[in-house]
Amino acid sequence: MVIAIDGPAGSGKSTIAKMLAKRLGFKYLDTGAMYRALTWRAMQKGINLEDEHALCRLMDQTTIDFQSSEDGLFIFVDGTDVTKEIRLPSVTNNVHYISDTRNVRRRMVELQQKLASDAHVVAEGRDIGTVVFPRAEKKFFLDANIEERAKRRYTEFKPSESKISLDDVSRDIESRDRRDTTRINSPLTRADDAIYLDTTKLTIDEVFTIILGDIEPVLKK
Repeated sequence: MVIAIDGPAGSGKSTIAKMLAKRLGFKYLDTGAMYRALTWRAMQKGINLEDEHALCRLMDQTTIDFQSSEDGLFIFVDGTDVTKEIRLPSVTNNVHYISDTRNVRRRMVELQQKLASDAHVVAEGRDIGTVVFPRAEKKFFLDANIEERAKRRYTEFKPSESKISLDDVSRDIESRDRRDTTRINSPLTRADDAIYLDTTKLTIDEVFTIILGDIEPVLKK
């Protein structure tokens, strides 16, 4: 069984996907982390992020793995733990080069489908229900207004330890939304059969309860 969760940055999809995977005993697939991992590897090797052929070669030569433990989900690139490194601003600012590259995206989708071929999966990203798993048994599209999403991300940055401002975060999210929804290859869009959920005024527990309630009848069949 595949549960697909899509949505823009700050909509709550990562948190909900992790909670669902843990509750149901499913594999958790963070597709965004995979693009970040390849971005990190390309930057480490000094590869031109606009060179599609070089990026495709790198993709073919790179192994991306997930490992779950009591402490959370860890991302490995060719055996190296890059869980923290792929969240650095330098990677965040460059990941769009990777996600916008058509043939890299095609390879990444094939890898994501392979990772889900032998297990029940909760997958989250921006093209899960439309491209990666169009036949997923359950699809959800989480959303929230820009102000709320910016506040959530701002809180994650621990403002007391950072010079980043709420306005900076808001502008970054607006920019990411624009790139994600207008890119030619697999743009962020809601699948026709996905359940839309506006999380602006909902707590994480409320969102989790709503989604779990919709999934449970399918699990009992």
